[in-house]
Amino acid sequence: MQLTPRRIALLVAANTALAPFAIDAYLPAMGALADTVDASIHRTELSISVFLLGFALGQLCFGPLSDRLGRKPVLSGGLAVFALASLLLTQVDSLPELLSLRFVQALGGGACVVNSAAIVRDCFQGREAARVMSTMAMIMMLAPLAAPSIGSVLLHLVDWWLIFVFLAVYALFLLWLLGTKLPETRDMTLPAASLRQVVRNYASILRHQEGMGYICAVASAFAGLFAFVTASPFVYMEYFSLSPALYPFVFGANVIVIASSNRVNIALLKTRTPQQNLRLGLAVQLVAAGGLVTVTALGLNSLPVVVALVMCFTGMIGLITPNSISSLLDHFGHISATATALLGGIQFSCGALAGIMVGYFEVENMWPMVLTMLSASVVGNVGVRLLTPRPDPEAEPDPRV
Repeated sequence: MQLTPRRIALLVAANTALAPFAIDAYLPAMGALADTVDASIHRTELSISVFLLGFALGQLCFGPLSDRLGRKPVLSGGLAVFALASLLLTQVDSLPELLSLRFVQALGGGACVVNSAAIVRDCFQGREAARVMSTMAMIMMLAPLAAPSIGSVLLHLVDWWLIFVFLAVYALFLLWLLGTKLPETRDMTLPAASLRQVVRNYASILRHQEGMGYICAVASAFAGLFAFVTASPFVYMEYFSLSPALYPFVFGANVIVIASSNRVNIALLKTRTPQQNLRLGLAVQLVAAGGLVTVTALGLNSLPVVVALVMCFTGMIGLITPNSISSLLDHFGHISATATALLGGIQFSCGALAGIMVGYFEVENMWPMVLTMLSASVVGNVGVRLLTPRPDPEAEPDPRV
């Protein structure tokens, strides 16, 4: 099978969409699930943070394994674990069971998704890789756009457990699709790294100043995003009294903006470098976070104002993430899955921490969400400007983009 950019984008996007589906599909059912496990909605929202922690660990463990054994064996094993855990989640009746199985489900999901960027890097480099990743990200945005709506429909058709049946079926479909349509992309003639070498590889990335700047950008943007995602069932359905049927539409507006910004990113890459687009996205995100804090402090946090500012904040993910990842992997193409694993581990750990900060203390207002989003944005902006070189405005555009 010929590895064209579009075909890779489609296949890898289908795999990458597993995480948004696992996170977003059950958001409209959070209240019903909380009733089943006999916990508050805030404590039930911690299942998002637990999932992110498991996802981070799965990437850290299975990224190096992918560099050693190849992409397809790790993908297949992860999908099988994810599907089994999803089926077991349909039977939970307590919060500890929910949290434990979400963690196992996330381990399988992490083993799958860690391969996505590595597969792109196996086949493309530089701005071409950034373009393919941006296209991939735009396609996979359909998942968080559709996931809450699908979850809402399944909730009203039967109950929350049908959402996890859907996730299991999707994982099994991916197991067939990737197993039959995607060839092994890793060069298996390269020697496999030992455990000691894996540790040295992680250490080399952690010591790389510019690389850590790009990781800081993704992790901070992701933390701000998941401060919103974790708080959104409470903020929209309880604080602003939206119904579970309307929630997917308000939530999905953010996904449309992210998809649009990915298209903007592709267009801008014809005349700008990935590093320039990255800094632009971070700056706009900081302004939006500052706006959320300001309107909350002044008591002007009406639903339309909050939705608009959150859309502006989350939309910049389309400029920050693909450019950060492609810039990072330009330095670590020889250990792309390991680099992606470390990025994912830090990224999802920061997302989990942000979710815990928002949900653990059960504060009945918007302050935990908006302050966490502002803090994350400040860290991302400062980190990139301190750790990465200033972009060259005279850089020639890449004719392949």
